[in-house]
Amino acid sequence: MNYTDNDTFGMYNGNSAGPNAKKGPGPELMGAHTLVGNQVYNLEAQHVGEIKEIMLDMRSGRVSYAVLAFEAFFSMGEKLFAVPWNALELDTENKRFSLNVEKDRLKSAPGFDKTHWPNMADQAWQREIRTYYGSPEF
Repeated sequence: MNYTDNDTFGMYNGNSAGPNAKKGPGPELMGAHTLVGNQVYNLEAQHVGEIKEIMLDMRSGRVSYAVLAFEAFFSMGEKLFAVPWNALELDTENKRFSLNVEKDRLKSAPGFDKTHWPNMADQAWQREIRTYYGSPEF
């Protein structure tokens, strides 16, 4: 699934009228609901998972994390991982996201299950996640 499949408003189809026709809001500005379910690949073009949720920082208004389910864990039940939003890159050519991480490294990534979410506001937890994915602070 990709963001064009989730586009219930036709934002990305290029059929808008007027002076901004065929521009739409993406890829610089996109609807959050269209990104949930998008596939994530690493830089070696290996499928590593999909976006399950997008976490917003309500104080700053920024997207903080994408919650992913990584492919390596699908057979063991759904294990989730918070990835800093700025660690993901939108690949508009393939209509998916890329994450600069080797598939084997994901096996040791800090994760959680859907009934035991971490305290994502905890500063120590945030540092651990940003450090793991090599993501700078906001």
